[in-house]
Amino acid sequence: MDFWSRLLAHTPLSSAASRKDFAKDPARRLHRFEKEYSQLLHAWRNSSNLAHDDEAAEHIEIRLQELTNLLNDESRRPLPHPCIAFAAAKQVYIPVTKIATSSFNEWIIKEAVLFFASLIESEEEAFVEKETFASSLTNLLVRITGANSIRLGADTEARVVELAFNITTKIRLDPGILTAWFKSQQNRRPDSKQLDYREKFAGRTQKQDFPLFYLLMDYIHHEGKIGDFARTGLLYIIEAASSSVLLEQWIVESDLSTLMATGLGALYSQLSRKLVIDHPPNELPPILAFSDYQHPKSNYEVVSSCSFQFQSHLDTFLSHLLFWQDVLNHCRSVEVKSTLLEHFQVIFLKQLLYPSLLESSDVDGGSSVAVLTYLRRILESLDHPDMVNLILHYLLGLPDIVGSVSSNTGDVVSAARKRKSLDLATMMASKGETAADPLLFNLVDLILACLRSQNNQTVYVTLQLVSVILKRHHRYAVITLLYTEGVLGDSNHRTFGAHQQEVEYLMSLAGSVGGQDNFDEIYDNILKDTLVRLENHPCSIKLVTPKTSTHNHKLPEVPDTLPGAPRDVRSHTLHPSDPLLNIVLDRLETFFLNPVDTNLALTEAIFDLAVCGFMHLEGWFMRSPLNYVYEEEDDSPPLPDPPLDPESQEYIEYKQMQSMQESRRRPRWVQSSLPRLLKILQKLCDQVAAYRETIPRFDDLLQQRREAFQIADCASQPLPLHPPRARTPISHSSATPSTERAGVFSDEGRNASRERPSGLEGFAQRILSELGTPTRSGSPRDRREAKRVPSERSTPVSFPSPDTPLYLPTTPQIGRSVSPGISSAPGGGPWDGGSRPDTFASQARAFQAIDQSILARKVGIPDIRSATAVGEKSVMGEPISLSFDRQRTAGGVSSADEKKAADEEEAKAEEGGGEDALLAPSEDGEQTDEDGSNGDGDGAGEPGTPTTATTTAAAADRSVSVSHVLTNAIVLQAFLFELASVVQVRAGLFDEVRFA
Repeated sequence: MDFWSRLLAHTPLSSAASRKDFAKDPARRLHRFEKEYSQLLHAWRNSSNLAHDDEAAEHIEIRLQELTNLLNDESRRPLPHPCIAFAAAKQVYIPVTKIATSSFNEWIIKEAVLFFASLIESEEEAFVEKETFASSLTNLLVRITGANSIRLGADTEARVVELAFNITTKIRLDPGILTAWFKSQQNRRPDSKQLDYREKFAGRTQKQDFPLFYLLMDYIHHEGKIGDFARTGLLYIIEAASSSVLLEQWIVESDLSTLMATGLGALYSQLSRKLVIDHPPNELPPILAFSDYQHPKSNYEVVSSCSFQFQSHLDTFLSHLLFWQDVLNHCRSVEVKSTLLEHFQVIFLKQLLYPSLLESSDVDGGSSVAVLTYLRRILESLDHPDMVNLILHYLLGLPDIVGSVSSNTGDVVSAARKRKSLDLATMMASKGETAADPLLFNLVDLILACLRSQNNQTVYVTLQLVSVILKRHHRYAVITLLYTEGVLGDSNHRTFGAHQQEVEYLMSLAGSVGGQDNFDEIYDNILKDTLVRLENHPCSIKLVTPKTSTHNHKLPEVPDTLPGAPRDVRSHTLHPSDPLLNIVLDRLETFFLNPVDTNLALTEAIFDLAVCGFMHLEGWFMRSPLNYVYEEEDDSPPLPDPPLDPESQEYIEYKQMQSMQESRRRPRWVQSSLPRLLKILQKLCDQVAAYRETIPRFDDLLQQRREAFQIADCASQPLPLHPPRARTPISHSSATPSTERAGVFSDEGRNASRERPSGLEGFAQRILSELGTPTRSGSPRDRREAKRVPSERSTPVSFPSPDTPLYLPTTPQIGRSVSPGISSAPGGGPWDGGSRPDTFASQARAFQAIDQSILARKVGIPDIRSATAVGEKSVMGEPISLSFDRQRTAGGVSSADEKKAADEEEAKAEEGGGEDALLAPSEDGEQTDEDGSNGDGDGAGEPGTPTTATTTAAAADRSVSVSHVLTNAIVLQAFLFELASVVQVRAGLFDEVRFA
């Protein structure tokens, strides 16, 4: 009819201008709003059952949508707003609630939720303050999310929770709104005396008191924005408890603490009981790809750490754990916090977390790996001091200290708090189970036992846990995990001369590993990283923060509210007999046989032991000043003539100069008096020297491995437009503890070694192939230096000219002879001499196979025995001989050209002695190079001091590939740089070097 009436009146059916005019006119807007509302009521009253009347349901949905659009459009326009006023005066929301709850139609429910959201966001007529509005909306939310309602879709459910969150936002901004949404049914009794609010509150919590609270509680475990809205909204309600004594008491006696603790326990129980640490095959880190790493096996019972399902469960558990922390951070009520923490300890710690640690084992296939990983992730995630204190205080078996906790409402513990604690104790007693006591077996016992395990993954995750405790919660480690002793004064600090000597010693050890790179720049970056780590340590703030006592400023204290928290850390040192230290050093002795990931965690744990500013390094890391032995010569300034008056200023200055000169003296380097850590580091460097003697082309392969890591790091970055900076070679021929750092990176070393070609050309294809295939077949490019003095029977190695095509790799020249077909004449190209491309390529494949055969060979720990001669070492073990059997390569059976090239090279090697001549025994039975040197590596120990190395029986039977040794050698060198940096940075940051 509306269509025909407009047609007869010659009125346009639709016009953009008329719609705009209609929207601008408040009277016409109100008229349309009333009309839509009337049609909504008419459709609802004429339908007997909306759940089965699709036509009526669709009509109602459209009417609700129109009402919502009108409200949204009006709220964006200037006053007046008659539609919003009409909705408030006529209480339009009451029939909307009835329609939505009786429809059992998700589309109608969704439009009703949007309608209420529009009213709340209008911020007019004070809808959220009206009890009728709160009652209608609460009824809607409870009915549509209850057990008897239809199942809502994810989008509708998200809008429901978001609507509840918007209400809590209003309550947070205006706590006076709380009275409209929270009604305690037992807050007053007619016969009650004149008592305060606390004493009037009694009885159990009822859901109808605060339905909004329980609605949010039902969604806090959800993922995505639904869980985010629910958790944040609940935080706002808990935060509002500080302004309402009645709400505070209601929360204490509510099911909040119980539901949160049991929910956290349920999420923890979903985690796999057995776990193996693994990486996706296509995302294996290069440092593991270039080692003997093997993917662990997983099955239906043993879950891999990289599986999507496990990661999802772990993320959900950690997000809920962080929600616990957020609740404690937002809660200003001590009673609510105490109730939550008590339930966290009794239900989660005592009933779930500690029993899982106690029942873990290496024998059953990964349960220790699982629980230690979960504990590490928990301690990594938490920052709240009360939660950390509760976990570590209980698991470490620290004695309980009964103390008073001040309440912000006047009482120590309210009557409701006592009743809740009693209920919790009664519930636990009714189970009839006796909880295990950490006093009998605590976390320290478990850590020490797992570090002695034969399972590498157990050792790996345990070292990670130790590092987390040392880095984030060091004050707990000082009194439990570590055997420490107090240090008074600065008399135990090392002198300036000893400090220089020890830094140079560590740098010389790093230099003994060898290699060519810009080590000056590398070490500078390590120094910067070390400085940041030391400054960020939780114990460093009192040492790093400037003195502010003159301004009456106090340093921030750890805000623990629970009794029994450890006191602040004081100056201490690690006792040399500390069990943890010695177990870690036992693992360090088998460094080259350890898995690479274990070595990374091992070096990280040792570094973290030395990071704390209150931990003195002398005694367990550096030499103790009590053991300094000086030479007899006296370098002190001469006595003045005539003698000075002891009371004069000149005498005081003379004594100061004498003291400064004394501190600059370098103690005698006695190898036997070194701490065990330094002895082991020296032995590992001696083992590198032994590997250099027994493994052909060790330096070349080591440099190739180093460049492989560099290329892998920058594989996703564009190639540089400018040539790289000149690299600084580190010589491994001779280095002593007194060698200056400038000597380690000397210009003479740069000039003595020939500049190597860039690794970006020949190694790119090899990197990609090695990372993608388990056989690591590729085309290595030779960068061999002419470092040794050539013998009479050798010929200098020929490097390619700049005109050499980049796809042609250079080849190692076995026997120091020029390969046939490659001219060594100046300016000669690679095709001079009548060579053929296929011959050159086949030679490259032949030498590639030789490299791969070397990398695949198995080696053990070399036995370094003391020698009678000064500075000599006898390297026991047969050198790896080069095999020229080219009948089969990594790519299959070699071609005729490959076999011919291999035969020619074999003949050359037999004629000139080959690489075996470089490792031939000398007359005195030692392995020597061509120049007659015994290649004893760094020689960083005191001259005349024998280096002794012994290996355990287990390590003697183990072997790893040469490729594995090369990767561990690079890890060792980086570790030595880190140790030198921590000693150097601590000296300036913590002022722990004596200059007088």
